[in-house]
Amino acid sequence: MPVGAIAAQTRVAEIDQMLATMARGPQALTAAGGVQAPDAAASPTSFASTLQAASAPSTTPGSTGGDTQYDALIQQAATKHGVDPSLLKALVKQESGFNPNAQSSAGAQGLTQLMPGTAAGLGVTNPLDPAQALDGGAKYLKQQLDRFGGDERKALAAYNAGPGAVQRFGGVPPFAETQTYVTKVLGYAQELRAAAATAVATPATTQALPASALSALGATTATTPTQPLAGGALPYSTT
Repeated sequence: MPVGAIAAQTRVAEIDQMLATMARGPQALTAAGGVQAPDAAASPTSFASTLQAASAPSTTPGSTGGDTQYDALIQQAATKHGVDPSLLKALVKQESGFNPNAQSSAGAQGLTQLMPGTAAGLGVTNPLDPAQALDGGAKYLKQQLDRFGGDERKALAAYNAGPGAVQRFGGVPPFAETQTYVTKVLGYAQELRAAAATAVATPATTQALPASALSALGATTATTPTQPLAGGALPYSTT
């Protein structure tokens, strides 16, 4: 194991020990030669667990860029029908807010708010079943994309107001609900695409730790090469 990693682990262990000492009270801290922190008695949590929690990605259900319990099904349905997963997920967010039991006053149901007749035509027997709803929604979205030459604005307008309305007006109909719908779905999709691009450009292994964690470790962000240098020398000191 590289010396830098060993030193970091040793420092984490030292901080854990100090936190445990602080949790026992001012007397124990003084005896250990430390300096009492204002919240010492209320902070028994280990530094290692705090660091792990601080470094974990957000998984708040229903957030625009966060993970949801339906992400795998969304990816599966999008891949099956050849649509952008970000666009499908944005559509689901706008349609139902990721509520599989959502029902509109007009009779639309499920995650993708399919009308009974539309659902039946897509082979969906239970619109309240997440897998069926997402598969049917992805299939219908793909049909609209194909119908309007891949134009996402027109396809989304058709999903909301019907393809007949889009054809009649030659684009997004002048309905406030439909225009707002298209704008919001495309906005959500753009946020998801940007988040995905950032994740690809910044792998988790190279992301900087929180400043508080780095300060506690006494470390700075840097990459440590692991390949031997010319002549067989290691790129880091072993002394």
